[in-house]
Amino acid sequence: MADRTLVLTVAYDGALFAGFARQPGLGTVQGRLESALSTALRRSVVTVGAGRTDAGVHALGQVVSFEGRSGDPEPHSLRRSVDALSGDGISIRGVRWARLGFSARFDAESREYRYRIVQGGVAPMFLKRFAWHVARELDVDSMRAAIPALLGEHDFKSFCVAESAVGKPTIRRLDLIEVVAEEHLGEACLCVRIVGNAFLHSMVRVLVGSLVEVGAGRRGPGWIAEALAATDRGAAGPTAPPHGLVLHEVRYPEGVWL
Repeated sequence: MADRTLVLTVAYDGALFAGFARQPGLGTVQGRLESALSTALRRSVVTVGAGRTDAGVHALGQVVSFEGRSGDPEPHSLRRSVDALSGDGISIRGVRWARLGFSARFDAESREYRYRIVQGGVAPMFLKRFAWHVARELDVDSMRAAIPALLGEHDFKSFCVAESAVGKPTIRRLDLIEVVAEEHLGEACLCVRIVGNAFLHSMVRVLVGSLVEVGAGRRGPGWIAEALAATDRGAAGPTAPPHGLVLHEVRYPEGVWL
């Protein structure tokens, strides 16, 4: 009988999977994890993920929960077993216990995504699988000037896959958006950090694609507010490619942990 919840922190290379969520006949992160967990625990396991990342999107801090039992291995032992059984492209970064009924999805207080962009005429070498190459210099100040209109609670219908919003609530809260310069493996890039309570389908990628429109000079900073007010997908910018996006971290109330 279930008496607690087991919670995994998972990293993965999204290029190797058809997204996080299980899909019949396709290789997905959730499908691979559930197979590994079922083998390790010798019972059928159904998991809940904090975010349903699309095909090609990576994760450093995806969180996955499922019902645990008193006879289950200790977290450190289970981490090693599931890590070995999950195969290439998945790394189990941590395992911990939470209270019975905890949900990686519904108990999350906030999620942080990071999107990386390499700008300019020289294509990246080491970052090419993890950053969008935009072959021009971007006006970062203009991108930053557009950000305040997006912060707070709004209807983000303009910034998601149109079909996914039909008949569903599209109000979300964004707590932070920032564009910062970084360097990884000797290559310069821009990192767009976005923190919010929850996200719509492809919302982060549409937000980034729209900010790049501003940075490239094709739109002014005030256009972002206009696109938001339109609540129409056609009013916002293009969807940025998936490979630049990482689900970086999911945060929970401290009281959920055992």
